[in-house]
This record gives sequence, C-alpha cells and structure tokens, in this order.
Amino acid sequence: MKDKMDTSFPKELRPSIYQLPAEKPGSHVYLIKGEAKNVLIDTGITAKFAQLASQLQKLGLGVKDIHFVILTHEHFDHIGATTFFDTAVIAAHALAANKIELQDEFVTYNKYFNIPSKPFYANLWLEDKTLVDLGNYKLQVLHTPGHSSGCICLYELNEKVLFSGDTVFSGGLLSDIGSSGNISDYLSSLQRLASLKVEALYPGHGPISSAPGEDINQAVAYARAMMEESKLLFEALAKSESRAKVLKKFGKKPLQTG
Repeated sequence: MKDKMDTSFPKELRPSIYQLPAEKPGSHVYLIKGEAKNVLIDTGITAKFAQLASQLQKLGLGVKDIHFVILTHEHFDHIGATTFFDTAVIAAHALAANKIELQDEFVTYNKYFNIPSKPFYANLWLEDKTLVDLGNYKLQVLHTPGHSSGCICLYELNEKVLFSGDTVFSGGLLSDIGSSGNISDYLSSLQRLASLKVEALYPGHGPISSAPGEDINQAVAYARAMMEESKLLFEALAKSESRAKVLKKFGKKPLQTG
C-alpha cells in the first residue's frame, strides 16, 4: 500500500528551496528563501490557507515575510489562498493576470470548486523570459500554454531546476486541457521544455520526478499521441451523419474532406 503524503511538514529540496506539499484539490506550494526576498510559487486553495500558514511557521516565517507570490497559472487550486498575502507583490503571466483581475469564472473555476475569497489582482504581469533574480537563485519565466493560456514554468538557470506547475508531472503525465488551453500549444510548450537541461522537476501535483529528462520526453510523446487522437476524432465527426443533421438544422453545409 502506498504511503499517504504527509502534507503537514515542509520538505527542503535544495538549500533554501522548500516544497509545502498538499493533496488534491490543492496544489503544492514552493518556497524559495532568497538572499533578500522570499518567494512563494503558487498558494493552493483558499480552504487550505491555515495549513499553508502552519507550514510557513515551521520554517520561521509569517505571511508578511513573503515578499513575492508567483502564480504558475490562473486555476483556483493554485491561486485560491493568494488573497491572504496582501502585503506581497503578486505576479502572473499577462494572460493569467487578465483572467484573475476580471474574475473570469469560465477559466479560474474559483466559485465552482473553492471557498469564495476576497478578489485580488496581479501587481506584476510577467512575459516570457522575464528573469527574477533572488541573489542565490535566478528564475526564468517560460510561457508554456496548453493546460491553460496563461501557464508558466519557472526555470532556475544555475541549478537547472524546473518548477512545472500543471504543465508536466512525474512520469511524463499531462494535465487536462482547460477552457483556455489547447493541445497544439501544449505540445509546443513541452517540446520547448525538452530542449532544456533539467536536473530536477518540481510539479504542482503528485510526486517529484526522479528522471526529469525522461519524463519530459515522455510527456512530448503523450501530447503527440493526444494530437493524433484528436485529429481522428474530428475526422470521424466530420463524416458522421448526426453532425450533418445538426449542421443542416442550422442551415450550414458540412465540411468536405478528401
């Protein structure tokens, strides 16, 4: 029987880098103690804020000791507790920041799956290749759309550590395609990650990868297979009698193939 993950204690993964683990529906939170500033990567769900605060306390930190919060994307399980870090600078990719600010429930799902909390907005709208220099670590923002349009990964340039959010998990597993995502962008993002040298992969859910390079390559293979399956699905739909009847009802002709 597999041991249940202990989500009560933070885990030091590298000097000054900690995983504050959580089980679904929450996401893992990562803490980096920079030389001058402390950074959280994601905050998990609103309902687990007390657990997150307790984990920080075990590391000698309070909520006001967090200077930056970087959100890997706009889904409720990664952003929910952000509202409690009201003295921190909140950063997200521009596409995610826009949806968070507008409270786009078609994307964030916050009110559907989470305890409602006070709305917040991102102070800093990130772009691809933005560099966050903490002194002891340098994080490069990689825009990796697919799971959602505003997904990012954070790549530590010296240690070759990848904080992958929901872009890729241990074993090369993929996340679902959210309402603002698509498989073609997902494949392109994974191919980009496969070109990097990755010594450690820290995902938003599940175990830490023990073979990050292999896992990313496996994820590329999975995404390619998903793309081919989607093509077959739509080819079948294009030829189906039921689809033709629906199109006829709305006065449209089905697309011609071949």
